[in-house]
Amino acid sequence: MSLRVVQTAALLAATITTGLMAGLFAGFAYSVMPGLGRSSSRTLIEAMQNINKAIINGWFMLPFLGSAPLIVLAVVLAWRGYGRNALPWIIAALAVYLVAFVITSAVNVPLNNQLDKAGNPAHISDLAAIRNSFEHKWVTWNIVRALVHAAAFGCLAWALVLYGAHRGQAHPAGRPSLGAPAATHVPAPVRPAGTPPTHLQPRAAEPPHG
Repeated sequence: MSLRVVQTAALLAATITTGLMAGLFAGFAYSVMPGLGRSSSRTLIEAMQNINKAIINGWFMLPFLGSAPLIVLAVVLAWRGYGRNALPWIIAALAVYLVAFVITSAVNVPLNNQLDKAGNPAHISDLAAIRNSFEHKWVTWNIVRALVHAAAFGCLAWALVLYGAHRGQAHPAGRPSLGAPAATHVPAPVRPAGTPPTHLQPRAAEPPHG
């Protein structure tokens, strides 16, 4: 497998997984949480407790934990391989994605754990207090991380465009593209100084025929 194939696959996979995370958190921001916001405190708490348990599965963990390593791989391959012009955008995507990851780990996950520790909503005496300590902060920071993930996705998408536009032009270490024949230069014949061009030289006299 060539370096170019690996690099293309890594950048494409990083873009897709980052886009999946951006879409997930955006879906919570403009659909799930506004819907739960119209529900009773017991419904919101119970629903979020169940969502937080159900979401711990391979379909979520693969893009959530896999995006950052894929972006790092894309950075390394862009540095060592093709499409160096896309490298700044991939680095920017990595930095932005790490910010989003920190937001999730430092804010939203602790809030989820706090909500889970509240216990069964049927046995919570003050549902409104539990809701107030969770909902506004979680919703606000979810919007922030959705926007940050979307920014990372945008950087990777643009990097993919730049990489695709220049994949036939940029080659590492000045090497020609595989399969492209090297141009050959045939020097023109050198004639002595003062000799007229070939088409102006007189033709040699033909010997007489017997």
